Amino acid sequence: MNETTTPSRRIRSFVRREGRLTRGQQRALDTLGPQYLLDAEGPPLDLTALFGRTAPVTLEIGFGNGESLADQAARHPERDYVGIEVHRPGVGHLLQLIERDGLTNVRLFCADAVEVLERRIPDAALDTVQIFFPDPWHKKRHHKRRLVQPEFVARLARKLASGGVLHLATDWAEYAEHMHEVMEAAPNFANAYGPGAWAPDPGDRPETKFERRGQRLGHGVRDLRYRCDEGGT
Repeated sequence: MNETTTPSRRIRSFVRREGRLTRGQQRALDTLGPQYLLDAEGPPLDLTALFGRTAPVTLEIGFGNGESLADQAARHPERDYVGIEVHRPGVGHLLQLIERDGLTNVRLFCADAVEVLERRIPDAALDTVQIFFPDPWHKKRHHKRRLVQPEFVARLARKLASGGVLHLATDWAEYAEHMHEVMEAAPNFANAYGPGAWAPDPGDRPETKFERRGQRLGHGVRDLRYRCDEGGT
């Protein structure tokens, strides 16, 4: 590499907009963080040891304010949940919900999902990955920032167990088409409803604040569910 060449930087799918932490969110981060927050650095996790049991594990990427993830964890105590979110106010809010509802089956990362997947999530360890209403980066010049891209989907295939499910949802029609195109071409994934099909309903996905906002704006919501036929590869 000559002196004028700079190494390429990975394009991130998010911009950190810290926002204002409420007093309650800061208290939750300070008091509950040591128990529920995981470090993005370190070796792959032993998920059985982490939760103290063997159970199906769902990973939610970009959980926002955490209401959807807390709702699922409360309704499905037989499952374990790992959430990833880069914005600390959302993490703090979810910690408050964990405390309020007495949830023991949730652990969190406040970190970049790509880094967490690369370092901390073992291959073939996940039963479900869900990405609900990610930033659509609707301007054409920003499309390269979208999270759902072939390289990222291939990384998810390695982390899902065989038969595991990837569930996507968006209220941006153009991004829905982009996701659909990426997933229909993705090796190791098969559309749960047949080639080219959209998921007929949201399934077990709770309504989120982003979904409600999209509905107020007149946006239609699309769900996609794909089965990973050769997980861990």
